[in-house]
Formats: sequence, C-alpha cells, structure tokens
Amino acid sequence: MTASAPRATSQPVASPPGTPRGSPLLGVACVLGGAFALSVSDMSVKFLSGGYPLHEVILIRSLIGICFVVGVILFTRTGLRQLRTRRPVAHLIRVGFILMSNVTYYLGLAVLPLADGVAIAFIGPLAVTALSAVVLGEQVGARRWIAVLVGLVGVIVMVRPGSGLIQTAALLVAFSAVSYSCAHIMTRRMRTSESAIALGFYGQAGFIAASALMGLSVGDGRMASPGNATLDYLFRAWVWPSSADWPYFVCTGIAVATAGILIAQAYRLSTVATVAPFEYAAMPLAILWGVLIFGQWPDPTAWIGIELICGAGLFALTSLRE
Repeated sequence: MTASAPRATSQPVASPPGTPRGSPLLGVACVLGGAFALSVSDMSVKFLSGGYPLHEVILIRSLIGICFVVGVILFTRTGLRQLRTRRPVAHLIRVGFILMSNVTYYLGLAVLPLADGVAIAFIGPLAVTALSAVVLGEQVGARRWIAVLVGLVGVIVMVRPGSGLIQTAALLVAFSAVSYSCAHIMTRRMRTSESAIALGFYGQAGFIAASALMGLSVGDGRMASPGNATLDYLFRAWVWPSSADWPYFVCTGIAVATAGILIAQAYRLSTVATVAPFEYAAMPLAILWGVLIFGQWPDPTAWIGIELICGAGLFALTSLRE
C-alpha cells in the first residue's frame, strides 16, 4: 500500500549503475503511477476478500504479477541480467517486511471500509521520517517531527479505542504501515546495487513461496473461524475462482506488479523526502473506489482521522527543504 517522510541526506550517496543522478521529477512520476496502481489492487483484493482466503488471493495475484514482471524483463535490453544480485540476505529481509505489511494490511482491510484502511496505512510514510533518522542517520527537522505526531493522533482517532473488532483491524493496518516503511528503508539501502526490476521480481517470488506454503498447510479450511471475519479470511478453504472473479485477480496481479516496480524505482531515484508525500494521491482514489464499488462513505470520525493524517503528510511536504 503504500506519505510524508521528508528527509535530507547529510552526505551525497552514489547512484546505482545506469541510474540517472538527481531525478526528483521522474521519482515523483513513478510514485504517482505506483499509488494509482496500488489503489486499483486494494480495490480488487477487498472485492475478492468475501469469497477467497487471503493466501489464495495473494498466490494467484503473485503468479500473475511475476509473469508480468518476466514479460517486462524479456522486453528490456539487459534481460535476465537485471535479476543478478549481490545481496540475497537483504532481499530476504525486504521481502519479509513486505509480506508482513501485506498480510496485516489485507486482514484489516477485509473488515474496515476501504478509505479508512488506506488512511490508517498512511502512517507508514510518516514513520519513514523517524526511521530515516534512526536507521539511515539522516537529519529530520522540527516540522517533520510535528507532522509525525499529528499523523499519530489521526491514527488514534481512526483506531477508535474501545470499538472492538474495528480497533483490532485498525491496529493491524497500523502495524502494516510500519512494516511498509521498513521495506522502503531497505529499498533505499539497496538502491546502489539492485535494479527496480530485481526488487519487484524477488518481492513477487517471496509472495508466491509464502502463500503456497500457507495454502499447503491450512488451505483445507480446518482452521477457519466463520464467527471472526479476520480469521475466516486468513484460514478459509481454497475454492476455484469463478469466471466472474478472474478479471479482479488479473487486475490486482498486474496492478501490484506495476506498483512494485514503479515505487521501488521512485525510492531509488529520489529521497524519501521527495517522493513519500505523493503516496497520499491514493487517498482520494480509495474514497472514490469505496463509494463506486462498495457504496462506503467515510463516517464523521473517519473524516477527522483522514484529515489529520493527510494534513500531516501535506504539512511535511512543505518542509522538503528544511
């Protein structure tokens, strides 16, 4: 899924071979395209969440997605050489963060209205602000810390303490956002040696391995809990997709693969400070899909949280030169 983490680097960083130096506009264009693609994927996965277990949706989506990535590889000049890596352990860690982010996000999204889930997830780009200071040693100014605190207040509003299931679902999405931020930090650390295609390919491969393993372990539905929407989504039995649902599987597969490549490229080309705030473009799209596809308008409490979180991100955007 994946806001605000403006940050400045105190030392120049070498660009990966073949990557243009200083490409902020291209990075912004990539993240905007990725945000749109992720919104399409979120809409499709939420639509499918009523009839299929999460690991089945992710497996089919990832198989379609990796085919798309391989197709892109075959049509590029360097071909399969783009998949060579000197950092397999780093890929494994990054894929682990992405897996945790996706699983917890979609478990929460199965219960929450689409716009609410996306809004809470936007704490992730704000969290990069803190992570960039702690992990990457980058300078974070006062305005960005204020944005982080305001964003956290927005999340607390949307978590709605004391509201039972909605609270649990919101906390799952918040945890997803932090995992998503960690994945972005890994992308920035790996940018000098790994291509965006490699980052996208190994991400899809990790999804396939994890979801196939889970399907073989619990795909018979014996651990399903019909009385709990979240657990039921995680453990219900596999079923063969109906012909009417295949367009949604194809849509989410192509969309998530496209988003993975574009967002990885954005964070390789530009600093998090430059590109992260533009992930907020997915917020109006989430509201649009929620209304058009699911008939869900955010309620007054949700609007307050959405305004606080998005306002924090936009405030952070004004401090890019801080």
